[in-house]
Amino acid sequence: MKNPGVQFLADAGACEFTVWAPEKERMVLHLVSPVERHIDMQKNEMGNFTTYVDDLLPGARYFFAPEGETDFPDPASHFQPEGVHGPSEVVDHRAYQWQDGDWHGLPFKDLIIYELHIGTFSQEGTCEAIIPHLDDLAATGINAIELMPVSQFAGDRNWGYDGVYPYSVQNSYGGPLALKKLVDACHQRGIAVFLDVVYNHIGPEGNYFSQFGPYFTDKYTTPWGTALNFDGEWADGVREYFVMNTIHWLENYHIDGLRMDAVHTIYDQGAVSIWDLLHSRIHQLQQRMGRQFYLIAESDLNSPHVVKTPEVGGMGFEAQWLDDFHHALYVLLDEEGKERYRDFGQVEQLAKAYTDGFVHSGEYVSFRKRKHGASSVGIRGNKFVVFNQNHDQIGNRVGGERLSVLVDFERLKVAAAAILLAPYVPMLFMGEEYAEDNPFFYFVSHSEPDLIRAVREGRKKEFEGFQWDVEPPEPDDEQTFQRSKIDRAKRHSGRHQVMLQWHQHLILMRRTELALQNFCKNEVRVHVLGQQGYVMHRISEHEDEHLICLFNLSTKKIAYTFPAREGQWVKILDSTEEHWREEPAKQSDSYPNELMAEAQCDLPCCSVAVYRLLRT
Repeated sequence: MKNPGVQFLADAGACEFTVWAPEKERMVLHLVSPVERHIDMQKNEMGNFTTYVDDLLPGARYFFAPEGETDFPDPASHFQPEGVHGPSEVVDHRAYQWQDGDWHGLPFKDLIIYELHIGTFSQEGTCEAIIPHLDDLAATGINAIELMPVSQFAGDRNWGYDGVYPYSVQNSYGGPLALKKLVDACHQRGIAVFLDVVYNHIGPEGNYFSQFGPYFTDKYTTPWGTALNFDGEWADGVREYFVMNTIHWLENYHIDGLRMDAVHTIYDQGAVSIWDLLHSRIHQLQQRMGRQFYLIAESDLNSPHVVKTPEVGGMGFEAQWLDDFHHALYVLLDEEGKERYRDFGQVEQLAKAYTDGFVHSGEYVSFRKRKHGASSVGIRGNKFVVFNQNHDQIGNRVGGERLSVLVDFERLKVAAAAILLAPYVPMLFMGEEYAEDNPFFYFVSHSEPDLIRAVREGRKKEFEGFQWDVEPPEPDDEQTFQRSKIDRAKRHSGRHQVMLQWHQHLILMRRTELALQNFCKNEVRVHVLGQQGYVMHRISEHEDEHLICLFNLSTKKIAYTFPAREGQWVKILDSTEEHWREEPAKQSDSYPNELMAEAQCDLPCCSVAVYRLLRT
């Protein structure tokens, strides 16, 4: 199968143009450059209009004119150098000379994922501006970055979920070449690259899909408007468009995997679902390229169906975000968290998040006013991604506050340990590793006044439900975007440096302690200590290594007696040690592996300690 959009045929020095428009009678290719021409296209039985143009090279720009009337950019454009309303540009994906021939990917279970937004990760806000910082990320222990959506959106600043050209790399990020350079540089440093994609809706400004074909359906609705047509009349063309979009990113950009936004709002009642089709195509690509590719789901269903294989009726995702873990932990760290997540607040729920996965697994949930979810007991931990922060959890607060300004330093350390010592794949949000305290707001740069007004009013209405006492910043104000940029220079000093070292140490433990590499949740034991804290017992796959992770979430000491075992419990980590304090009296680059052996201990308030069983 070939990708939608124009294909440059290097051997012939020609281009093949294809556009799907099954209900149109006529389609005209309008070449804008290098020489302006209008060319009628030929239609086949599947509704594809095609034409070949000789002596046309990459860089040529064009429009399509349905029925020969109004010009529109190619809905499968691979580059929009002049933005969402301008002409599309021919791209030769084979021209780039990749240097990642030795890259074969990483096992998913070994990943430390780092979500970042290209526009706010650096002052330049481009793909290439990330490259100089990759060595720092690798030194921290991060071996996978997850890019928020890069598909072309209106203006030059946006979260990316308003994209309107799913095949095109945002021009203000540097376009196709810049993204390839970033992926190449990551692979040369042992870092995998995931890309966030949006297959549940198309953004508003520059959305010309309906000018070409029946991409949308009135059969379903989503929170963002009309749903995409994956199971109605002419759905084959829509399905092919989005399935091949996945192949496009994996093949042309060497992306290691995709995170798919809100898959619960992708509706398909067909006998062969979009997920069946996608899984089959990816399997073919893996065989052809000799590499493993991963799909991560964001799902609101709390359904184990998401990560089960299509052979047993599942959706086939490698993993899904575990929102319940975030909610259960956050409300125990921030006393105001209960206002946001009123169905959480018990330590037993966090214990269940560790041992089962989904906290809501069929119980009545007051927020939803119904029973919600199904049990995920027995599903391995590497099928879930856990986090303390992500773009939604921060950006959907009126002040864009990160956890670092919501809780104190000691609780920040506990939060980091809670996910990095868990039997799940952890994800950090950019800057989290050094306790970045700049906000991360929602921002847009639409050009249509009515749309800007609608976005402003929509955000304010959304915040009304939380009874905020301040006004949210205007999403279209450039300062809202500028204030969201992180300041990586902070990581070199003070509390930020301590937090960075804390993350480095936890990640190192995760990679060296065998008990932390066992993702079988059936072998994870969690005991609650009243509503003050909990004990997590991690056991290695062959049961030859035991770790006890003690968490005190309260403002009082907790006395704890270790379980009787043949051997001694030796402390290997203590968040209250001098070098882990917010303002340590001294800094040290190395820490003792074994601090002391104990039979019982008093766990200080707001702290975490880890003990290893030393056999005698």
